[in-house]
Amino acid sequence: MNLRDLQYLVAVADQQHFGKAAEQCHVSQPTLSMQLKKMEEYLGVQLFERTNKRVMITPTGEKIAERARQVLRDTQEIRDIAKTAQDPYAGEFRLGAFPTLAPYFLPQVLPAIARKLPKLKLLLVEEKTEQLLDKLKAGTLDAALVALPIEEEGFGSAALFDDPFLLAVPLSHPLAKHKHVNQNDLKGERLLLLEEGHCLRNQALEVCSLMGGFEQQDFRATSLETLRQMVASGVGITLIPKLAMRKKDGIAYIPFAKPAISRTIGLVWRKTTTRKSCIEAMTRLILERLPVS
Repeated sequence: MNLRDLQYLVAVADQQHFGKAAEQCHVSQPTLSMQLKKMEEYLGVQLFERTNKRVMITPTGEKIAERARQVLRDTQEIRDIAKTAQDPYAGEFRLGAFPTLAPYFLPQVLPAIARKLPKLKLLLVEEKTEQLLDKLKAGTLDAALVALPIEEEGFGSAALFDDPFLLAVPLSHPLAKHKHVNQNDLKGERLLLLEEGHCLRNQALEVCSLMGGFEQQDFRATSLETLRQMVASGVGITLIPKLAMRKKDGIAYIPFAKPAISRTIGLVWRKTTTRKSCIEAMTRLILERLPVS
């Protein structure tokens, strides 16, 4: 039993499909199946239930797969330690960001990071916050840009900036000419929101609760751009982070009266990471390039 066998085991456990697992591991399906069969014989236990249509991991197989994941994480950490010792600002760096931030913020800071850290190869991952934190825990991300605070243990974080929310309304809406949105202005209003899983949805619901607004129940957008288009077409109103504001798109963006309502964007990493020097350098570069006041 070797590291490659453990990779096969984890891939099948995750994919629940031999063909997809083999593709992920860049081997043929017969090779992968044969190696896993040998592992079962070596361990003397059944790892998977096999049928013609699907594969399911057994309870024993799941316990072994979890240990295999830890071994693979530790192995990657050993490689990272060696690479970092050679040059802390070189090699691959896997950076995550959530969908209502990534397309609006990353293009403004990544060119500076590429210029200042030319040996660093950034691999970008765009996922919802929960998935980003799972990937951080699993060691498949080095750091992630998320909305703070993060309450889970085992993470370090650095606050970067506050991104104010704006009320986005069609130009024909009665609120479109207001200079500010006051607490009473949203009473009884129904807002278009994102689908479940987006942290922006939870933040918007908090604002609705605070100001007496409601969610428009018959619609949930899959992206911020869908929300923008729905508002521009006159379907409803919503909250848009200032970072994502666009000029001349048929929408009036109105700031909230003080105290402003905002989300705090920060960088999060594992406390045990070997890339701390790189993360600190990246944090400094991001702070230098902040587009939000």
